[in-house]
Amino acid sequence: MAKISKKIAESRVIILVLAFLLLIPSVLGFIKTKINYDILSYLPDDLETVKAEEILKRDFDCGSLSMLIVEGMEDKDVAKIKEKVEKIQGVQKVLWINDVLDSPIPKDILPSSIQDVFYAKDSTMMVIMLEEGSANIITQNAVEDIRKVAGEQSFLSGMAGIVKDTKDLSDKETPFYVLIAVVLSLIVLALTMDSVVIPVIFLGSIGIAVIYNMGSNIIFGEISYITKALSAILQLGVTMDYSIFLLHRYDEEREVQKDKVIAMANAIANTMTSVAGSSLTTIAGFLALCTMDLALGKDIGLVMAKGVLLGVICTVTILPALILTFDRVIHKYRHKTLLPTFEKTSEFVVKHHKAFVIIGILVFIPAFIGKVNAKVYYNLDESLPKDLPSIVGTNKLKNDYGMTSTNMILIKDTLDNYKVKAMADELEQVDGVSSVIALEKILGPRVPESFVPKDLLEKIRSGGYELFVVNSEYKAATDEVKEQLVKINDIVKKYDSDGLVSGEAPLTNDLIKISDIDFKNVSIASIVAIFIIIALVFMSLSLPIILVIAIELAIFINLGIPFYTGSVIPFIASIVIGTIQLGATVDYAILLTSRFKEELEMSSNKMDAMRIAVQSSSRSIITSALTFFGATAGVGIISKLEMVSSLCTLMARGAIISMFVILFVLPGILLISEKVIVKTSKGFIKNVEEAA
Repeated sequence: MAKISKKIAESRVIILVLAFLLLIPSVLGFIKTKINYDILSYLPDDLETVKAEEILKRDFDCGSLSMLIVEGMEDKDVAKIKEKVEKIQGVQKVLWINDVLDSPIPKDILPSSIQDVFYAKDSTMMVIMLEEGSANIITQNAVEDIRKVAGEQSFLSGMAGIVKDTKDLSDKETPFYVLIAVVLSLIVLALTMDSVVIPVIFLGSIGIAVIYNMGSNIIFGEISYITKALSAILQLGVTMDYSIFLLHRYDEEREVQKDKVIAMANAIANTMTSVAGSSLTTIAGFLALCTMDLALGKDIGLVMAKGVLLGVICTVTILPALILTFDRVIHKYRHKTLLPTFEKTSEFVVKHHKAFVIIGILVFIPAFIGKVNAKVYYNLDESLPKDLPSIVGTNKLKNDYGMTSTNMILIKDTLDNYKVKAMADELEQVDGVSSVIALEKILGPRVPESFVPKDLLEKIRSGGYELFVVNSEYKAATDEVKEQLVKINDIVKKYDSDGLVSGEAPLTNDLIKISDIDFKNVSIASIVAIFIIIALVFMSLSLPIILVIAIELAIFINLGIPFYTGSVIPFIASIVIGTIQLGATVDYAILLTSRFKEELEMSSNKMDAMRIAVQSSSRSIITSALTFFGATAGVGIISKLEMVSSLCTLMARGAIISMFVILFVLPGILLISEKVIVKTSKGFIKNVEEAA
């Protein structure tokens, strides 16, 4: 370790040259990495709903479905728009009234069953089948072209439009996320560090690590838009601890070693040893996300675990090179830090340590209750501003046509017409079903199928399946639609045991079921992984339990607050925040515990040891927490994407909560449990006995 550290310290020029050269392929990789904006696409392939989506794509060339509402226009003009839309690349088929009726018939004399489907007030609706999935670039371009062709009198709804608007808004805001995170981090670091140059160097080193991480995502082919929007900020916050630790170690070494290269070599060696445990626990926490059946967990987990690893590597290679290069400038522009010595704080914490433990216990129960009962949302449209075109179109579809969600039913095309008609009639009687669009329903029993235009038959029958649509008044991810889907599935299976139901609501329903199981599994996996790593780092059986309790307390408080404030958070919040906050909190916990252990080696007085540990650790923990808070709070305030805003707000609050729990509650737990720790920890026994 010492030889490697010395070699790194002596090779700063080579390291910096290589670091900047590696930015070139990283930037190219970042540009070429695709972004997935469709959360539902991360569902497992073996689900019936996903299988139905594959059949729709394979046999009907229908990767996704959209509804186009046209207002204040005569049918002949609507027909012209339909023709133009059908010619757009990415559009497979368009279903409208003229597919059923060859000659123009006044809508007033049409049967009410047809009127209710295609007309409402002064508007008409057509169903657009798109060739590719909602997040596909061809579909995204098609949405843009449809809006241009249809004009201002039209409103496009459906997941394709929502994904398009999400993409546009995310692409527009992401540079501002990074900018505000950098600016606020610089301000916090400038105020809490004793040099105005250090913040720039820190962010330069972390920025390089972020670019490496984003560029190397090319190995995955694509990442989710959530991962893209948050990964840079998270990497900044999680790896900031390592940078602060290296600098503090370097400053300590400079006090006893005049040669800055040797001082840096010693600092690198100490940093490698010290951050090994905390970085491994953070990486383990992120890798625990890979146990999820929902592939979004793997997406976030791998990207962030890789980001932490790259952050550690850059901290012990690029950052030392930058510090050594700008050492004179750093020391030239030193100033008095705004942070106090924390001497009185440490005395207060140690003096009242039992009271803080009692407060922690009292808070734990309501925090847990709040976390378990906090309301979450699963719909992507709920995270978007209400004035976006897709949201306006979705609301109009709901208000004018009673269509809040659309289900697609696939049955065997060999099923007798009278059975299909009976199925459609039965489906119409289900509570909340606003309409059923089926060939047998529209034609009725008296019209022979030979009278049906061939083009129409090709649109609804293919690959041995017949497609029809069931529109619902209920919103996806609600209790009402959950009950409705059970009834719809029962009816479909009654007439065709191989029948399939798909669409946004069924897919979201599966998302809820899988997420609930996934989140429990990830929580267990991450806790077990961290327990094992902490046990190995400290050679202790009791410390993992103590630290995990403190960490979980901080997480429970953060995720429990929305319940008491009446806030609704994204469904992924509990797992993403839990993992990220766990990663940050475990760094603080290990830092404080390690220092407490070191001080016990020199003094058998546990009170004095803890007082020094709290005082010496406070600056690093507070600087890191405030930097993470600044980076995430700013994004939380400015983001119009509610999901990103909510996650960043939770992360910002979590950083502060973790800081308080580790500095005020954990010391008390360690002091009260000191005898147990000594008996169950290898290192502690030896050190205390030697000190005595």
